[in-house]
Amino acid sequence: MAKFSKKSDTSQEIPTSALPDIIFMLLFFFMVTTVMRENTINVKQQMPEGTELRKLQRKSLVSYLYMGEPKNTSLYGDEPKIQANDVFLDIKDIILWVSKEKDKLSENERDQITIAFKADKEVKMGLISDVQMKLRKANALKVMYSVRQRTDNM
Repeated sequence: MAKFSKKSDTSQEIPTSALPDIIFMLLFFFMVTTVMRENTINVKQQMPEGTELRKLQRKSLVSYLYMGEPKNTSLYGDEPKIQANDVFLDIKDIILWVSKEKDKLSENERDQITIAFKADKEVKMGLISDVQMKLRKANALKVMYSVRQRTDNM
């Protein structure tokens, strides 16, 4: 019987010539798909806690109003302020802000806009009810309150 000999001249190297291309494609993919924070929150946010919470279905229809004491009290004072899209709003400016937010949406989604309140737990209810009245006048009837999940440690 004849013996067969194995040739061991083959190399077991992995070809790495395409590796830089793959790395740059991944880098560009993550650069394009990553969303940076759009707004800088300039009011203090210590959210209240709640128990009956629901998740949103479509976050693209939500516009946020931040309410609380300004972080820079020497510049803006101690009174609670309303912030939307990196600017402070007066109560009289809310109707104009809502119309601008509705203009960002398509025609059939404008009635589905939801205004989310992210209010500090120290904000008085008078300010929140004044904002609600302005939202009613602006025909923004879907309102949501953002809270943290309550953890009951017993």
